[in-house]
Amino acid sequence: MKNAKIGYAVVGLGIGMAHADAAYEYDRCELVAVCDINKERLEKAAEKYEGVKLYESFDELICDSEVDIISICLPSGMHAEFAVKALEAGKHVLVEKPVDITVEAAMKIDECARRTGLKAGVIHQNRNNALMKPIKEAVDAGRLGKMVLGTFAVKWYREQHYYDNGWHGTWGMDGGGSLMNQAVHTVDLMQWLMGEVESVTSKMGIYGHDIETEDMTASVITFKSGATATFVSTTCAYPGISTEICLYGTGGSIEADADVLKTWKLTDSWDIDEEEAEMLEKYGGGNHGAEMSDPMLVSGHKSMIIDMVDAVIDGRDPQISVSEAVKSVHIVNAVYESARSGKTVTF
Repeated sequence: MKNAKIGYAVVGLGIGMAHADAAYEYDRCELVAVCDINKERLEKAAEKYEGVKLYESFDELICDSEVDIISICLPSGMHAEFAVKALEAGKHVLVEKPVDITVEAAMKIDECARRTGLKAGVIHQNRNNALMKPIKEAVDAGRLGKMVLGTFAVKWYREQHYYDNGWHGTWGMDGGGSLMNQAVHTVDLMQWLMGEVESVTSKMGIYGHDIETEDMTASVITFKSGATATFVSTTCAYPGISTEICLYGTGGSIEADADVLKTWKLTDSWDIDEEEAEMLEKYGGGNHGAEMSDPMLVSGHKSMIIDMVDAVIDGRDPQISVSEAVKSVHIVNAVYESARSGKTVTF
């Protein structure tokens, strides 16, 4: 499919507008269609994207021969159902995080993609934050030595009206609260950086919202490498404080707040302080948008949409597969199981 132009569509025009923006701007694809049951959202999309086709019916969208890829941006508990429908209709899919709310549902997408020979990618755009590349490279190169400890804390804020839309904060559609919805990105980064999880011991509760699910979790996580991490999530930290990502090993320490570097002390450096000064100059600015109280201000999806389009055109796999994305869902559900049972969950 070299030099081809891909037809792109988006279903779900909440966070899906970020997908639509990226597809509309990328020169290797064309935003062909958008789909939503909300007519007002469709009208806004029509005003914003010249020539885009509007669908209220997903079944009609998947019959559109001009559509090659569909971004699935529906409530989390609907991801697998709609992704499988799209794949069986011959469309590649890019699924918003989490890939679904259970491992079993997520793997239905993976099985269908393999069976149809089509591509299924998942949104975990924080891996593409500027700072994540050097951190991942340092970990993979063994510059931190033997990993000892990780501390991860997603201290965000959501007002009650965020949960009053009918599906946020529900077990059936959101699959959880602060952990499954907001902090799943950081769960993904944790396992990406620290490796396979061995066990999870957790607490959770509802403190600041009228919801079914949690708005706070606190966990101790052990890894097969022998390292340990603490992981905290909440949507009660007014007005939205930080996302701590800290790694400590026998060879040094790296501390970050989302994409803002705070500490870079590695003992194998040619000059520890000089290297840190250079890294702080390069990565100390960052982007604090993610912890803001309005989730619609969050951006960063562009790299994932570009990757998905390029994967289809160039005949390669998307950056993040379903089998990779499902790891964070497995961890999140283990946290909930441990919190409910009061026992350690072993993988």
